[in-house]
Amino acid sequence: MSDKRPPLGRFGGVRMVQRRIGRSETLHQNKEAVAQELIALGTANITDIMNLDGTVKEYDQIPEHALRAIKKISVRGDDVMIEMHDKVSVLRVLAKASGMLDAEQNEDKPSIVGINMKGPTINMEEVNESTVQERGHTDGPSDAKGQDE
Repeated sequence: MSDKRPPLGRFGGVRMVQRRIGRSETLHQNKEAVAQELIALGTANITDIMNLDGTVKEYDQIPEHALRAIKKISVRGDDVMIEMHDKVSVLRVLAKASGMLDAEQNEDKPSIVGINMKGPTINMEEVNESTVQERGHTDGPSDAKGQDE
């Protein structure tokens, strides 16, 4: 049986989709390296590069991940300015990739709580005139006075 589907080239936008697939394949093959680079950018601190007195550390004392986090170095005379990559945007990308910023599926739905209520149990006993007379009960306030005496 032969495949009778038309070639993909006839549909609009196929080249763009194929380019995206190619890029995603490249990213997929190197996703560990991309993740490590983002983590390096997100965890680097200025104190990895500079001393607390404002002087720059020796090159061999600066960790590799901190060197990769440097965006720009400007030197004017004796002044050295070091600009690092935006940490907030890097952390946002990491949070999105890890799913930390995804909304909960059931977050907007109201909670349903089942409440089972039990009332007091009432034991009813059938009373007829013969049992009332055997027990000595009658209907009337005069009997209550007679029992108190």
